[in-house]
Amino acid sequence: MKAQDRFIRYIHFNTASDEECPDCPSSQGQMVLALALVEEMKEMGIGDARVDEHGYVYGSIPANTDGQPGIGLIAHMDTVSSVAVEPMWERIEGMKAFIGGDLIVTDGNTILGADDKAGVAEILTACERVMKENVPHGKICIGFTPDEEIGRGADLFDVAGFGAEFAYTVDGGPLPEVEYENFNAASAKVTVKGLAIHPGSAKNKMINSQLVAMELVGMLPADQRPEHTEGYEGFFHLTGMKGSEEKTEMGFIIRDHDRAKFEKKKEVMRAAAEYLNHKYPEGTVEVTITDSYFNMKEKLEGRMDIVERAFDAIRRVGYEPVAAPIRGGTDGARLSYMGLPCPNLPTGGLNCHGRHETLSIKHMDKCVDMIVEIVRAR
Repeated sequence: MKAQDRFIRYIHFNTASDEECPDCPSSQGQMVLALALVEEMKEMGIGDARVDEHGYVYGSIPANTDGQPGIGLIAHMDTVSSVAVEPMWERIEGMKAFIGGDLIVTDGNTILGADDKAGVAEILTACERVMKENVPHGKICIGFTPDEEIGRGADLFDVAGFGAEFAYTVDGGPLPEVEYENFNAASAKVTVKGLAIHPGSAKNKMINSQLVAMELVGMLPADQRPEHTEGYEGFFHLTGMKGSEEKTEMGFIIRDHDRAKFEKKKEVMRAAAEYLNHKYPEGTVEVTITDSYFNMKEKLEGRMDIVERAFDAIRRVGYEPVAAPIRGGTDGARLSYMGLPCPNLPTGGLNCHGRHETLSIKHMDKCVDMIVEIVRAR
């Protein structure tokens, strides 16, 4: 079966994760897809395919060649929101990277779900080919995770039971990008307490929490917002805000590739709150900052052979690899800190998390070839 056919089948499963739900998986649709994937894997001949009570799918292909490392292949099943049930095809003649190829697109009203059902499809298509063609390989360990889009994908991953020496998440963008650097990431919750007074008699008494919240936002560097940054540049991002005169709550995410700059950004936010607590009554502003994940480069610098293996595979399928920093995170970042070195591979997708998300069929096929070359015995 071609990767594109698998992908089209998978996007009919509604697997949007739900940040408000504390369960794992956070949505029932993820478990429905997990069970379907286990059945598919068993039909392919992956006898130990299984799903645990939290929706994590595992399986493995035994080595057929001695002296090879166990290699893991990982993708996530959830999507950031509901997907297009009926995708469309579009012939591309103007984009240099895709000339002569087809893109799978949506009708412009929803995301496509290539992030990361394309990765799931490519992994299983590559594994099927490895088994059918008897490609020489070491142990291949397969893992599909729930709830990556809400930052929980690695929470309950069984690293010890997975059985891989190292792994790759197949959760990236266009070929030939390989990602082994990602943001250090934290979330910040800001609560501002005000004092509501009738506006007719509010002079020197009212503290409008909404305006204090706006003061705090104004104290953060305006040029360090997502819309003004790229590459390795970090940012503060206001993700949500609600309030009244009495109380305002804001959510932020804080990002930077450089660990020292990342820590400095957290201090800038704390310092802004401290200043406002001197200007207004103590306790007016409360800031809680929680680290989410760290730059996997810190864990991969001593295992660049894993990255070079991916580079070599990309060269074998006709491309010159490009190392690209992730302006986000993957399960691989968390897993690298859990003892499983795990850079990120491309899927052929573009514009993820938006209505204009697309997936190149040509690049999907090449990504399958790339995965086969990664696991091929050296």
